[in-house]
Amino acid sequence: MRRKALPPRTEKMAVDQDWPSVYPVAAPFKPSAVPLPIRMGYPVKKGVPMAKEGNLELLKIPNFLHLTPVAIKKHCQALKDFCTEWPATLDSNEKCEKHFPIEIDTADYVSSGPSIRNPKARIVTLKVKLSSLNLDDHAKKKLIKLVGERYCKITDVLTIKTDRCPLKRQNYDYAMYLLTVLYHESWKTEEWEKNKTEADMEEYTWKNSSSEKNILETLRQMMPAEKNMEVNKDRLLGTKEVKDYQKSVVSLKNEGENEITLSQYRESVKRLLNLT
Repeated sequence: MRRKALPPRTEKMAVDQDWPSVYPVAAPFKPSAVPLPIRMGYPVKKGVPMAKEGNLELLKIPNFLHLTPVAIKKHCQALKDFCTEWPATLDSNEKCEKHFPIEIDTADYVSSGPSIRNPKARIVTLKVKLSSLNLDDHAKKKLIKLVGERYCKITDVLTIKTDRCPLKRQNYDYAMYLLTVLYHESWKTEEWEKNKTEADMEEYTWKNSSSEKNILETLRQMMPAEKNMEVNKDRLLGTKEVKDYQKSVVSLKNEGENEITLSQYRESVKRLLNLT
């Protein structure tokens, strides 16, 4: 005597049932627990796709039946007990950047496939402004030299992108490790760095340069002998003409020779020597 087959569970479900209790966590598709006429697969002989009963195609792909709006709302309500309120003092982007200068960018992907993992989800991008780091002039220039194209001079942002490790957390730790190593290495001063000349510098600096010494000597020679002893160095270099000349020389050295820098340099020299 054969036992009579029981009706499927979907016929016993109430319309207002608690769906998160049916699918509390991520699980493969269960045709007996989903009261929907779902079909999937290649239609045979110009028919309709296969029904959900015994359909292997529905088992191959991940589903989101456990992440319905009601389930998400319950999860958020349960997590509220473990969360703290947003600090009232952090009411602007400027304050957030000041107290939390490091920005971490990651991405999660939703795709239809045999696995819910996406290889691109492991990539971590770290961004930080060099102005927020405790760096002196030597350390900043050395760090910029070490990172190369990863530093944007216009925005003052250093970008470190890591994707060597298989997991997102591992790449995050690796990015923080790289930032820590770069910071400490930039503060080190090697023996060969002490022998750098003006031509070896990453960018031209006016202070204590040969241009500053030459213009100071020229200005003193242009002055009468009795006034030469009274005027000090800071007073001579603080005049508007010398400031304009300093700005034009720095631009010419760092940006190179072009129509604008050469014109600025020519005009500043004329004003400095009273040739206008």
